[in-house]
Amino acid sequence: MRERTNWPVTILIALGSLLILIPLYISISIALKNPQELAESALSLPLNLHWENFTKAIEVTNFFSAFKNSAMITIFTLIFTLLSNSLVAYGVARNMHRKLFRNLYYYFVSALFIPFPIIMLPIVKQTSALGLNNMVGLILLYVVYGMAMNIFIYVGYIRSIPIELEEAAIVDGCSTWGVFWRVIFPLLTPINATVGILTCLWAWNDFLLPLVILSDSADATLPLVQYVFQTEFGADYNLAFASYLMAMAPMVIIYLFAQKWIIGGVVKGAIK
Repeated sequence: MRERTNWPVTILIALGSLLILIPLYISISIALKNPQELAESALSLPLNLHWENFTKAIEVTNFFSAFKNSAMITIFTLIFTLLSNSLVAYGVARNMHRKLFRNLYYYFVSALFIPFPIIMLPIVKQTSALGLNNMVGLILLYVVYGMAMNIFIYVGYIRSIPIELEEAAIVDGCSTWGVFWRVIFPLLTPINATVGILTCLWAWNDFLLPLVILSDSADATLPLVQYVFQTEFGADYNLAFASYLMAMAPMVIIYLFAQKWIIGGVVKGAIK
């Protein structure tokens, strides 16, 4: 029997695709035009492909230096987040029957309801006093601020893992430390994929936290140099959009190469 096409869903998917593809087309079109073509029309195809816009954008924004800073911050944030947040969540999840750990869980989750602007000024003052107004301090803040959401995600998944697996490992001679790293952490792959991609997107694209924490212009990330470029050379839209596309490209490429692991992890998590 031939399956019928679900037209409402198909139309919604088509509209959703257009909402993504049209802004992307406009961005690429503007990035490949010169100012004269851009003044005539932003929607038309470029008459000539001006690849030199990307070269000029790299020079004006000091792109590679900012790219290196963003990459270092994102990579170290990802590593420390997965290692520390999962370990804390395991300790909380396996001791939820104790009042102390149950209150700790509520304490961590309650941080989700505190807007960053409320604590922004005290954090800036404290990091400056401790000499952490640099990339090291920024990485620590990302790890700490991401803990609320990540523990909320991890705890629910860890509690779904049968405790009998840990008991069997302990009988075989594993310590609590060994149980986590040899038994539990490998089983967290689906959630690690989810937490990892969310952490990368946040650390790579964040603007406010680097703006208020980083004191040295040499530590500036891609969002910061793009902001400075936009304020100083606001009329050069072709160079600005070329810079935006280059800053966006790494996350798109990572997702294209990692999507099978990300999707596979989500499916495994759903099956569990």
